[in-house]
Amino acid sequence: MPSLGELIAPRRLGTDFRWLLASSWTSNLGDGIALAAAPLLIASLTSSPVLVAAGAMMQFLPWLLFGLLAGAVADHHDRRRLVMLANGLRAVIVAVLVAFLVTGQATVWLVLAVAFLYGTAEVFADSAGSTLLPMLAKPADLGIGNARMQAGYLVANQLAGPPLGAFLFAVGSFWPFVLQVLCVALAVLLVSRIARTPVAGHSDSGRGTKAHAIREGLQWLRHNAPVRTLVIIILVFNVTWAAPWGVLVLYATEHLGMGPVGYGALTTAAAVGGIIAVFSFGWLEKHVSFSTLMRVCLSLEVLMHLSFALTTSPAVAFVIMFGFGLYAFVWGTISTTVRQRLVPMELQGRIASVNMVGVFGGLVIGQFIGGILAQVWGLTAPWWFAFGGSLITLLLVWRSISHIAAAKPALDAEEAEQVADEDEPGAGGLPLID
Repeated sequence: MPSLGELIAPRRLGTDFRWLLASSWTSNLGDGIALAAAPLLIASLTSSPVLVAAGAMMQFLPWLLFGLLAGAVADHHDRRRLVMLANGLRAVIVAVLVAFLVTGQATVWLVLAVAFLYGTAEVFADSAGSTLLPMLAKPADLGIGNARMQAGYLVANQLAGPPLGAFLFAVGSFWPFVLQVLCVALAVLLVSRIARTPVAGHSDSGRGTKAHAIREGLQWLRHNAPVRTLVIIILVFNVTWAAPWGVLVLYATEHLGMGPVGYGALTTAAAVGGIIAVFSFGWLEKHVSFSTLMRVCLSLEVLMHLSFALTTSPAVAFVIMFGFGLYAFVWGTISTTVRQRLVPMELQGRIASVNMVGVFGGLVIGQFIGGILAQVWGLTAPWWFAFGGSLITLLLVWRSISHIAAAKPALDAEEAEQVADEDEPGAGGLPLID
């Protein structure tokens, strides 16, 4: 029977992966602590709904402003060191906040500034960090590797971190952020132990400007139909998903009559479903094709929106949310794995950042639409919008999903150069058959 360590991080993925996984889980714990503590801190400093909402917006704004730049930087610098530097800056930024909290000098404006700076550093850390797994694991192992990374996010960021952050905040406003500093600092130490130092790509664009590098990534994406379609699917489904999710607390407390505790339990149900999903991913990957899994996940998303639009039962809502966690994290693991397999190594940072800009852009657009719909037509209107929008999108991309799942990995710069050399007259190489 395999050991617990073997189940969490299979030996075939290597020691470097285990250091990366440990760093990711530790960093996610720190972020999960702040997930509860930061809103509590802002609410303790101001009663303004606008300023409280601004604290949440600081999670999205840096991605929209710097996401593409961060991807270009990740593709042209040592990615491991960039992760270390960005996370080190995150630790320093939160340490400054702790100093102001301890001395009683913190203001809401300082907290918002810290949130923006922390979010900006996080954009660069995540853009570079997303490229490390494809450099450390074989393409066949990316699925299980991404599933384990997702598991860390669920356990540390969504389940363990928030209640710990809320408890520590009740003890003292600075304590959750002290622990956050320690977690992020430990994450830097853990990722520094990776033996194989990732290096930047070898494309000629490395000698150009960052604007040229960003343009090169966007041009590659425009001409690669499978990855382009995948990014569009993620963007649109985030718009439809965010529309009802932005008013979920009102839907749960007023429409379903669940109260604050019930709302918290509702979100926990999704996390529990997600944990089961990511630890079952290895079996799913062996027994079900990616194209089938992708279609099932997107179909369940459509049905989830319809179910929430129709139900008035808290018990049914719990079942729906548990199912959401099951399929949502299977989809997240698959989409990340497919993208990583198809994108050349020297473009991993830029394409991942475009994907993340689409994610957060979709969240902003969707939450705005959902708020308007709920205000005018009631709390179920965003669910009906999500159902219709996701259904139309699914019908449009249904056939394309097979092409996305079956697409062959693109050659990176070195491989393309080798193929070109082999195909030259007299090189003795056989022509490639597509």
